[in-house]
Amino acid sequence: MKTYRKVLEINIPTRRGYLNITNKVDDAILNSGIKEGLCLVNAMNITSSVFINDNESGLHRDFERWLEKLAPEKPYNQYDHNGYEDNADAHLKRTIMGREVVVAITNGKLDFGTWEQIFYGEFDGKRTKRVLIKIIGE
Repeated sequence: MKTYRKVLEINIPTRRGYLNITNKVDDAILNSGIKEGLCLVNAMNITSSVFINDNESGLHRDFERWLEKLAPEKPYNQYDHNGYEDNADAHLKRTIMGREVVVAITNGKLDFGTWEQIFYGEFDGKRTKRVLIKIIGE
């Protein structure tokens, strides 16, 4: 069995945002030479997320509105965590959207269902964060 590791550095210039990273994951699979296996994509920060969904801008706006209802950014004093940083809402949003995804690799390609793509979700941006791509297989 072979393994391959790549780390992406991502800097979203706003507090929150979504970035389609499917092409970056595809490139990592191509570079790995692995044709059959599994690909893990993991947000390496506790205020960001990796998830699979549709690449549709209306849906991304829906995520933003829905997450703000569930874990509103303000008022900051509603959260016990806030103090040094005012990012408690970002931790909660990350928990909802997820830490990582695992996708099968078949014939050297991500084995997706219809419309599925991989996204990075940022909930406390304006700084560089990392995403791990770990591929195992043959």
